[in-house]
Amino acid sequence: MSKKTLPIITQRKIRLGLVGCGRIAKNHFDAIANFPDALELVAICDTNQELLESTQKLYKVKAFTDYNKMLLEDLDLVILCTPSGFHAKESILAARHKINIITEKPMATNLADAKEMIEVCEQENVRLFIIKQNRFNKTLEVLKDAIDTNRFGRIFMICANVFWFRSQDYYNLNPWRGTVKMDGGALMNQASHYVDIMHWFGGKVEKVQAMTATLARDIETEDSAVINLLFASGALGSLNVSMLTYPKDYEGSITIIGEKGTVKVGGVALNEILYWEFADKQEIDEHIQNISYKTDSLYGTGHIKYYQNVINVFKGTEKAETDGKEGIKAVEIITAAQRSGKEKREISLPLVIF
Repeated sequence: MSKKTLPIITQRKIRLGLVGCGRIAKNHFDAIANFPDALELVAICDTNQELLESTQKLYKVKAFTDYNKMLLEDLDLVILCTPSGFHAKESILAARHKINIITEKPMATNLADAKEMIEVCEQENVRLFIIKQNRFNKTLEVLKDAIDTNRFGRIFMICANVFWFRSQDYYNLNPWRGTVKMDGGALMNQASHYVDIMHWFGGKVEKVQAMTATLARDIETEDSAVINLLFASGALGSLNVSMLTYPKDYEGSITIIGEKGTVKVGGVALNEILYWEFADKQEIDEHIQNISYKTDSLYGTGHIKYYQNVINVFKGTEKAETDGKEGIKAVEIITAAQRSGKEKREISLPLVIF
């Protein structure tokens, strides 16, 4: 059976609807505003009437409290900025209406839901984009280029730290936070981007070994975790995650150690190149510190570039940076880590096969 042709839009603007007008939505609104010739925001949705009204005043588009009614609009693409546990159901509903989907991370809080999202989108012949905007951070783009051009030679280790602070008040602010079904935990929620970056850099993960704990917060999920990874290449990986870092977010970093190079990208959110040393000297090395930037956002700087990729995908000139089958990899690794922590054993991948 021949593969279906996915939707292409070249002669008009892509019509967007956004659901979930909370804090991450602003990054999407700002990104959309950068492409007035290619994107048109036509509808928003939120169950919080006050938030919905204030957002509507800002962007002057149709507003809905009922997601099902918004899906009856003439939309090409729906953007999901809702709690993680809603992503699967909302994606499947959109797909059944033949509407393409962008969803914030994680794409789902469990592997079964993530797989179903991909399968339904394939059945309905719609695109599924998973937001992984940190891949477009300039600091990580130059590091990925160094990997792809073999400047490291053989990579021995990939190590990441996510040392952030989430108070009990943060979890109490919304009843879904810290729950297994809707939030997914410190790994699935806060550290998801870092897991994605680790497999983006290191490739296929074969084994996962983890210890997880709820040390200080009154929540259903872990607030702390330590994970060991074995990549198919033979490289070793580690990820340390804490939502208990006193008194505020301290570090979001990744370090790569190879036979011909060592790099650490850190800061609070992978925004500073802290160490950069290679055996082969190149012109970029002399100016590498100029790539670091200041930020007070843990979301990274890549939403605008992500939307450029989405536009180009609809034009048929690029492939999606992170579609469903790429986005599910982080969910799979995190699921394995949480299972390892609970069962106190090493978990082999893959857990899901298409």
